Amino acid sequence: MIKELSDFGKPVCEQKYGEWNHVALKEEPISIDLVIDEMGNFCKFVSVEKTTIAEALTSKKGKARLLLDKAEEVLGCGKNAKKKQQLFLDKIREYADLVELEPVISFYEKNKINGILKAEQEFTKQFPEEKQRRGNIAFRISGRGHRICEEPNVRNKIINAYEHQYRKGKTCSVCGEAKYPVGDIPHGMIKHVPNGQTSGCALVSYNDSAFESYALRGNENSSICTNCAKEYVEGMKHLLEDGTKIVNAKGKEDVIYAHRWPRKRSQNYGIDTAIVFWTRRNKELPEIDQLETPNPADVNKLLESVSSGKEETGRYIEVDQLYSCTLSGAAARIAVRDWIELSLYDYRKSIAQWFKDIAIIKYDKDLKNIKTYYAGLYDLSRSCQRRNSDGRYDKDDTALARVASNLWIAALKNTALPLWILTKVLQRARLDKDGVSSERAALIKIILNRNNKGGGFVITENIMEGSRPIAYVCGEIFAKLESIQYFASSGERNAGIRERYFTYAMTLPAAAFGRIFDLSSKHIRKLKNEKPGLAINLDKELQSLICDINVLPTTFTLEEKGQFAIGYYHQRQKQFNKPIIKENGEEA
Repeated sequence: MIKELSDFGKPVCEQKYGEWNHVALKEEPISIDLVIDEMGNFCKFVSVEKTTIAEALTSKKGKARLLLDKAEEVLGCGKNAKKKQQLFLDKIREYADLVELEPVISFYEKNKINGILKAEQEFTKQFPEEKQRRGNIAFRISGRGHRICEEPNVRNKIINAYEHQYRKGKTCSVCGEAKYPVGDIPHGMIKHVPNGQTSGCALVSYNDSAFESYALRGNENSSICTNCAKEYVEGMKHLLEDGTKIVNAKGKEDVIYAHRWPRKRSQNYGIDTAIVFWTRRNKELPEIDQLETPNPADVNKLLESVSSGKEETGRYIEVDQLYSCTLSGAAARIAVRDWIELSLYDYRKSIAQWFKDIAIIKYDKDLKNIKTYYAGLYDLSRSCQRRNSDGRYDKDDTALARVASNLWIAALKNTALPLWILTKVLQRARLDKDGVSSERAALIKIILNRNNKGGGFVITENIMEGSRPIAYVCGEIFAKLESIQYFASSGERNAGIRERYFTYAMTLPAAAFGRIFDLSSKHIRKLKNEKPGLAINLDKELQSLICDINVLPTTFTLEEKGQFAIGYYHQRQKQFNKPIIKENGEEA
């Protein structure tokens, strides 16, 4: 994973740092510009909020950065600051042969009264509060737009000094080179990791002797050179941060991520999990958008292109690799929960199979017919989450992120989903007001089909005909009994048999259906008096379903409960698609 991240981060570093892409240099923030003239006279302080590329320090302990540091180092302000300032001055003297540093040296030594002493006085006046003094201070010559630390000769000197000191290191386990040292240095902190600390988290770190071996200290155990460490850190930062700002439907600012799922920041499915993905050749992945917001036309194009082995343009699919990792924050560390690596061809095949497996029939109220419905991956994840009475989802449902990450893995790798998700979705189908929704039915369908190892009953997109399991037929019967109650009550009812008996029928079918059949007989008698034609038709449909069952089982297994829910859903959608029946039994 580190190798792939490093390869991805290399062009990111080159774009970010340009010609100064070197491990000896690092991007650092600037809060204050200390402006001096060519003679070292202090001119003014200018507050800024910018960044620059300056000397990289693995640790500040006993060290100072050249020409860019805190007020303690630059001006000697604060407790125990004189020692820190001395380190800063020693660093400047090491580079005293540079012409660019002559004004700075004059500022500290030759022109102290109008230089450093005057700057110290002005600093306390201009920045009286402690919090105003915490940022980095950089030197700038009056009349110049760039800072002294940004001079090409200064940066080249820093690079040369670094390479002279670390001319040859140990062999890196990532790139296989010994150009830069494999040392006990921090690899860099990565921000924007869910549930991680705001200052950043480490992907690779060793802070205890229990993690060390073979007399190696700290990060020496990972054998990653400083160059590869910089590249993988920058690569991961880019994956977590890269996005486009938009204004969502609610008028609030949102972000659509390029390399992160869910693509929208507002669609947060867990406080501790993020999924990042990329390809070896940085190829766009439109199928990811289809996973989140499927468009039937685009899905059909994908299915056709995969079956033919060609892309929409007619080109054969290029050989490329897709990488994906699931991350969770753990205070100062990043936990990699899952890693996926597969060819782009296999990835597109898996996505196509995913859409085949989640395809479910759904009645379109506008078109007045049944159509094939593809649920978004995010909506499938949400279907396992508790919904409050106000219609909003429960934010405290910790299982949501686990469901979403498992769905992501199944979509990319064409693998089976764990059965605990089936337990979760059936629980919500029993308890929630919307019952077996299209999203829940699709999720139940793919779980059952992909866990069907015996080659038995397979749920298809259409209503099953012929040999069907008892649990599936029981679900159909329950839906038919519900419709009979609906017509008998003319649609006016407080709590129907679904609200009262759905869980009962799914758990203890033999006992439950005895009660429901008794209740349904009363509904049929009422309909025969009020709408005899409708009563006869409904009773015939019910009897045609009942004849497929000899004996009702006492209980259902977990898989059979899922079949029951699918049978119920299919029958309801089928009933929606039927013509309206008049009271005399004729079709309207």
